[in-house]
Amino acid sequence: MMRLIVKRMLIGVFVMWGAASLIFLIVRVAPGDPASIMLGPDAGSDQVAELTARLGLDKPLYAQYLSYLGDVVRLNFGDSYRLGTAAMPTVFERLPATAELMLASTAIAVIVGLTLGLLAGARPGSMADRIVSAVSIALQSFPTFWVGIMLILIFAQALRLLPSAGAGSPLHLILPAVTLALPFTAVVARLTRTNVAETMREAYIQTARSKGLSERQVLLGHALRNSLIPVVTVVGLHMGGLMGGAVVVENVFAWPGAGSLVVDAVSNRDYGLVQAATFLIAGIVMLFNLITDLVYSQLDPRIRLDGGA
Repeated sequence: MMRLIVKRMLIGVFVMWGAASLIFLIVRVAPGDPASIMLGPDAGSDQVAELTARLGLDKPLYAQYLSYLGDVVRLNFGDSYRLGTAAMPTVFERLPATAELMLASTAIAVIVGLTLGLLAGARPGSMADRIVSAVSIALQSFPTFWVGIMLILIFAQALRLLPSAGAGSPLHLILPAVTLALPFTAVVARLTRTNVAETMREAYIQTARSKGLSERQVLLGHALRNSLIPVVTVVGLHMGGLMGGAVVVENVFAWPGAGSLVVDAVSNRDYGLVQAATFLIAGIVMLFNLITDLVYSQLDPRIRLDGGA
């Protein structure tokens, strides 16, 4: 276990270096003069030159890069010129709202997806199987922003059951969490259905039935556990992908998380916030991948992850 953690942490150092370098290049090659965009069209040339020098943008690119890497090691991404606060602490302040949204959507996706997958996989070819498969395909086909807008129109505007935007109560969390969870639910349901259907044909399932176990005991006690291994892998990988979906959902529902902060920072060319938020998101994705590997090895001890299998 310790060998696996050390190995993943060493790989993570190179991953974070690559992410930091990519962030640096993308921000620098974006069209337009950053200082002019930050100050607005009414700024004078002296003001633009002063801000350019203060940001270090008048230095050669390699000098900017070396200075930037030094700041990354210290987790110092400078200040947000728009908010007037330190970049990384500002991102950390908005991170709990994003974490709340991700955890809620993951819980919905796992619970609903596993339930639907079990119902469909227990009896392949049945009406339940066909319905679950059709609904899963549909949920994966709809764009996230469109789903969010439809939920707002139905539950906030037409039925007036839930708030359409903002935060502050559990009711505000329902629509954005469901919107973010629906495509993920479809993935979990389809994967669970496929693995349960294959597992139910195994010899040890027939042996369990011959011992007098009920169908429910066979399904939950034997088929589900062995079907969870690929599901856990997908859940872990999608947890990182949810960060990208959270950016869209937070803007649709005006959810005060890190995703909406990133969109505002990109729109205003707020270098510090963009770099801090993107670097932190990359670290979270890497952490989720490490946790997935650890859980994977616990579910199936036969898999020797520490040996690179």
